Amino acid sequence: MGTIENGLQAVKSRVARAAASAGRSDREIVLVAVSKGQSARAVRTAYMAGQRDFGENYAQEAASKMAELADLAITWHFIGPIQSNKTRTIAERFQWVQSIDRLKAAERLASHRSGAGRAPLQVCVQVNVSGEQSKSGCRAEEVPGLARAVAQLPGLRLRGLMAVPEATSDEALLRARFGAVRAQLEALRRDGLDVDTLSLGMSADLDLAIESGSTMIRVGTAIFGERSKA
Repeated sequence: MGTIENGLQAVKSRVARAAASAGRSDREIVLVAVSKGQSARAVRTAYMAGQRDFGENYAQEAASKMAELADLAITWHFIGPIQSNKTRTIAERFQWVQSIDRLKAAERLASHRSGAGRAPLQVCVQVNVSGEQSKSGCRAEEVPGLARAVAQLPGLRLRGLMAVPEATSDEALLRARFGAVRAQLEALRRDGLDVDTLSLGMSADLDLAIESGSTMIRVGTAIFGERSKA
């Protein structure tokens, strides 16, 4: 097997071990391979090794890959900041958007996605759980109102919450931040929203994310290796 195939298998084995340790099944956890900065050829290699869900941060980069990989049954996730002038491309080309952090962006996605016969766009609200000024995501106190508003929009189906906590070696702090997002998801359920997705965990912290209840992890480096700095 090649490097990507080995990386993918290693991640899947790691997910299985983490799930078993948490008393869960790995079938509960969706692996999204983050292909930002990777070539269409690399994506095809991962697909041929069994990977089906891929995450992209930039609409135009993704559109180019989608055109080259149109023969493959890929589920594409948009996981980057949503620019207003890219909402049409995102709404028309992706199946998932995990990074909704303001109502205006959600409304624009809905307006472009709505239409006869079109499947709803699966969406998550992104939470800035660490409070970093430089990071996307709504504030924790904004989650209930934003989630309720998004759930009412035509063309969208609210699935849950996503977060990218600040990188830290403090496991207790990271566990607390993951737990805070999980608590918010549970609060939305108590409020009557039909949400089932907790998108937490990347290459460095997926084990702890799975322990904390994540149902979707986003992994790039551990599958594809480091991206080129060029």
